[in-house]
Amino acid sequence: MRRAITILLLLGLGVALALWLAEVGGTVEIKVGDAWIGTSFPVALLILVLAFLVLHGVLSGISALRRWPERIRARRAARRRADGDAAVTRVLVALAAGTADAARLEVRKARNLLGDTPQTLLLAAEAERASGREEAAAEVFRALASREDSRFLGLRGLLRQAMQKGDWDAALALAKEAEAVQPGASWLREEREQLAVQTRNWREALALAPPETPKAALALAAATQEPDPAKAAELERQAFQADHGFAPAALAHARRLEAAGSPRRARSVLEEAWAARPHPDLAEPYMAGEADPLMRVKSVEALIRRNPNDPESRVLLARTALRAGLTGRARSTLEALVSSGAADRRAYLLLAELEEAEHGETAEARAAQARWLREAASAPPEPGWRCGHCGADQPGWAPVCSACDTVGQVNWTAATQPPPPRVAVAHGRPDATVESVALGRAGVYPARAWTADIAQR
Repeated sequence: MRRAITILLLLGLGVALALWLAEVGGTVEIKVGDAWIGTSFPVALLILVLAFLVLHGVLSGISALRRWPERIRARRAARRRADGDAAVTRVLVALAAGTADAARLEVRKARNLLGDTPQTLLLAAEAERASGREEAAAEVFRALASREDSRFLGLRGLLRQAMQKGDWDAALALAKEAEAVQPGASWLREEREQLAVQTRNWREALALAPPETPKAALALAAATQEPDPAKAAELERQAFQADHGFAPAALAHARRLEAAGSPRRARSVLEEAWAARPHPDLAEPYMAGEADPLMRVKSVEALIRRNPNDPESRVLLARTALRAGLTGRARSTLEALVSSGAADRRAYLLLAELEEAEHGETAEARAAQARWLREAASAPPEPGWRCGHCGADQPGWAPVCSACDTVGQVNWTAATQPPPPRVAVAHGRPDATVESVALGRAGVYPARAWTADIAQR
């Protein structure tokens, strides 16, 4: 309705203008030499308008003819672009579906239709990788890296290939190039961190590690590679501050403080480490200055005062008290440990040793020893440094497992299950356990103890 009213208004205005022109009257004369042309003003105005419309139409037709080839080319380019986009979509679908051959076929169509754009080159490289043609993919990645607008994409692909092949030297060079092209890229930071770990560059791995990463082990590993003593000491301090319960860091930091002439601070570090997470390696450095057995017991009491009921604290106190001849103190500590249910093989071996220390060569002592040794054979083994990846025992902490070469998996843990007792022949008796025979021959307790074990069984 609004449009109809508008049209009627325009028509009314046009009629009004025509009537006004008719009333105005007047003539228009054109004289050239002897030729003379004359007409009324309204007719002359109408002729002028028609002439303008005809001229405009002629010029528009000429312009349209001149643009015709360009429009044909634009229409053809649009059709090729649409076909190319469809081919790109089919490439993505094929890659998602895992059909590498179809992806390679479609990406060739896309490159023919769209040319070697960064998008088509990247899809071509991924299609070649999906089909197992790594060299062909590397060639496409190099083509990407040669372009200014897609250099980072090419370097990223080449870096990923180098890391998969284990070519760490090439990977480091590519990472430096990529860092220069795209400084601060989060993906590149992660890749550089992985490269630092794989190449055992612990200082760089520590610098690139994200905030949530446990950094004690990295800092300690970096300290072992640092030639500057001052920087090594700072890294050891950083490792201890990151995790007070990480015994290797506490030991390294304490040794550094001891060498620097601060034995009191060194002992304080060991006390903090024991309070955070007791570890048997912390005890000997803490008692290193005490030769008297009774004073060593005092030192142990000072070390474990903040968590005396921890199994490691009780084992350490019982062993030290037994060496000092305080058999009553050792027995009460060991019995408390056994009653808690947290005793491992060491506690039962100490009890067997305690029976001999208290009762000597009596039949009662041998019977008690045999009982404790049977308990030791089935008790959980003592904790140790073990690889969480392959389960191999390690002589000490190391950033890399010596058995499977896995990084960051060596931890202080106990075995998940105690080994079951196995039957072996010892002194003509097939009912002795292998554990009792092995422990006796290894000198953990006297040979008469495991022969008493056999006799008792």
